[in-house]
Amino acid sequence: MKITSETRLENLNLLVKEAGGVTQLAKKAGYKQPSYLYQIINRTPVQNGKAKNIGSNMASKLEEAMNKPKGWMDQEHQKNSKSNAVYLGTLELWDHSTPLREDEVEVPFYKEICFSADNGFAENIEDYNGYRLRFARSMLERHGVNPESVVCVKANGNSMYPVIPDDTTIGINTADKDIRDGKIYAINHDGLLRIKILKRRPGNKLLIQSFNSAEYSDEEVNQDEIKIIGRVFWWTVLA
Repeated sequence: MKITSETRLENLNLLVKEAGGVTQLAKKAGYKQPSYLYQIINRTPVQNGKAKNIGSNMASKLEEAMNKPKGWMDQEHQKNSKSNAVYLGTLELWDHSTPLREDEVEVPFYKEICFSADNGFAENIEDYNGYRLRFARSMLERHGVNPESVVCVKANGNSMYPVIPDDTTIGINTADKDIRDGKIYAINHDGLLRIKILKRRPGNKLLIQSFNSAEYSDEEVNQDEIKIIGRVFWWTVLA
C-alpha cells in the first residue's frame, strides 16, 4: 500500500470535522496549541519553504485520540466510491460456541434495527434476535465505556457519509447522554431513530447536523423534541 501525505491530510480533515473543530481535535490528541494542526491543514510553508506533513507518530496519535484502528490514517475513506472499507487489523473467526477470552466482552447487536442517517425509522427496540458482537474490555475501559451500557445497531442512509456510510455498524454508549457540541449521537426524534451530530443553541435549542452537508441541511429543534439514546463511540464498515 502506498502511503501519501495527501491521504493523511484528507483523513486529518475528516477527524477535524468529527471532533468538532481543530481546537477540539488538538485537545483530544494532547497538543497544547492547535496551531501545529492548522499549519498542516493550510499547508503553511514552515520548513525550508515546505509545508509540514503528518508523520507516522502523529498519525498514530490521532488514530488513538479518535478511537480509530491502527492504519486508519493511511486508508482512503473519502475518495474511494467503490469501497468504504476501514482497516481493522487482524480478524479472527468465532461463533457462539467460541469461549470468551479474558479481555473480551459481548454486547447486544440489534441487527434488525436501523438508525437512519437520513429521515429516520420508527422505534422498535424490542426487535432483538440474540446477535452479539465482541469488544476488548480494555479498549472500552480506556475510553470510559461500561460494557453493560453498549448496544450495536446499523446506520442507514448517506447523510453521514463519508464518515458513517450506509450500512455501517455502530456502537452506542447508552450511559453517555450529555450533549457535547460536535459529537455524534443516537437520538429518538419524535419516534424516529437517527444518527446525527448535535450542538447546543441558545433558548433550549439543538442544532442537528449531517456530515453530508451538501445534500442535508442543518435542522434546529427544541431540545425537548429529542430523546438522547446515547453517544456513538465506535463504528466500522466492511465492504
